[in-house]
Amino acid sequence: MSKLGEDITETLEVIPRQWKVIQHVREKFTCRDCESIGQAPAPFHVIPRGWAGPSLLAMILFEKYGQHQPLNRQVERYAREGVPLSLSTLADQVGACCTVLQPLHERLLAHVLAAERLHGDDTTVPVLAKGKTVTGRCWTYVRDDLPFGGRAPPAAVFFYSRDRSGEHPQQHLATWTGILQADAYGGYGKLYNAERRPGPIVEAACWAHARRKFFVLADIVAGARRRAQGRSPPVISPIALEAVQRIDALFDIERGISRLPADRRLAIRQDRSAPLVTGLEAWMRDERRKLSRHSEVAGAMDYMLKRWASFTRFLKDGRICLTNNAAERALRGLALGRKAWLFAGSDRGGQRAAFLYSLIVTAKLNDVDPQAWLANVLARIANHPIRRLDELLPWHWRQPTAVHAVATA
Repeated sequence: MSKLGEDITETLEVIPRQWKVIQHVREKFTCRDCESIGQAPAPFHVIPRGWAGPSLLAMILFEKYGQHQPLNRQVERYAREGVPLSLSTLADQVGACCTVLQPLHERLLAHVLAAERLHGDDTTVPVLAKGKTVTGRCWTYVRDDLPFGGRAPPAAVFFYSRDRSGEHPQQHLATWTGILQADAYGGYGKLYNAERRPGPIVEAACWAHARRKFFVLADIVAGARRRAQGRSPPVISPIALEAVQRIDALFDIERGISRLPADRRLAIRQDRSAPLVTGLEAWMRDERRKLSRHSEVAGAMDYMLKRWASFTRFLKDGRICLTNNAAERALRGLALGRKAWLFAGSDRGGQRAAFLYSLIVTAKLNDVDPQAWLANVLARIANHPIRRLDELLPWHWRQPTAVHAVATA
C-alpha cells in the first residue's frame, strides 16, 4: 500500500474547566539543642487569611464587571459545577480585591488627571433603596491622546454618585485644568468659570450630540420602516436633513486626519473644515429666523448657536476631537450591563463598580486581556516594590510567557 493523500476533519469541542484545591504542606521541625521550632513561611494569599487564588478572584471580578454576570448567577453556575459558594462570600471577595488594588487605581487616576484634554460623560445607575430603586449616576473621564498622535496610553476612570448634582464633577476635577470635551450638561458650568481656581477649564462641545438632534428629525430609514409596519411615519424635515448632510461633510474630513499630529490636523481643518463651519453657521442663522420658537428644528439649531464658540474650538486646537465618543464608548459596557444586573445593591456597590470599571475599561483600551491582567496583578502586587508600581499598569504589563503557553496549549 502506498499513501495517496489524507483528509483532515476538524471538530470544535469544549473541555469543561477544572477546579483545584491546592494544598501547601509545611512541615514543622524542632531542634532539641536550641529548643526552637522551625517551619517554612505560609504561602501568600491575595486576601489576608483568604482561601481564593488570584485566578479565581480575577474570574469573579471580570465576569461581574466585564461580562455583566451578577454574583448570584455566578453562584448558581459554580454550584452546578460542584463548588458551592455563598453570595455574601463572593461579595466580600470583591470588596477585599478593591482594597488590594487601591494603590494601582490611584496611579491610574493620577495618569488620567495629568492629561491636557479629557472626555467626560455620565450615565444612570439604578440603586436599590427601601423596596424601590433610585437613580444614581456613574461618571467617566477618559484620556485618549491617540487621535492627535499623542504617545500617552489611553485610560479611563469612573466615579459613582447618588445624584447628578454639579458638585460631583467639580469635586472630581477640583485640581485639574485643561480642555474638557463633554455634552451641554449644566453641572459643568462652574468648571468653565474664568475665576475658577486653579484655573478655568476650556469647554469643547460634541458635534455628535448636535447631529443627533437633527438626525432624529431627518431619519428617512426609520420613517420607511414605520411605513412598512403600517404605522404613520414621522414628518421628515428637509432643513434637518440638510443640517445632517452639512455636518457629515465635517466628519468625512475628520476620518482622514485621525491620528495625525495636532499641528497637521489643525492646518487641514483651517483649510477644509473652517469654510464649511462658516457656511453652516450662516445657513443656520438664516433658517432660524424663519422658524417658530416652538419648532423642534429650531431647538436643535439653538442648541448649537448658543454654544457656537465651544463647537468651533476644534478649529483653533488640533488636539480637540469633533465628538465625545471616547467617553460614550467607555460607558457602553455599563449601559449594556444594566439589562443584566438590573441595579446596584447599595451605594457601596456602586462605588466598587466604578472602581473596577476603571481598571477593566482601561485594560481594554490598551488591548490587554482584563482577566489575565487582573490575575497576574493580584498574584504579584503584595510583593511588588511600591516605587515600581507603574509596571503593573495595563500599558506596561506584559502577559508572562508561562501563562501565555498554558493559554495557547
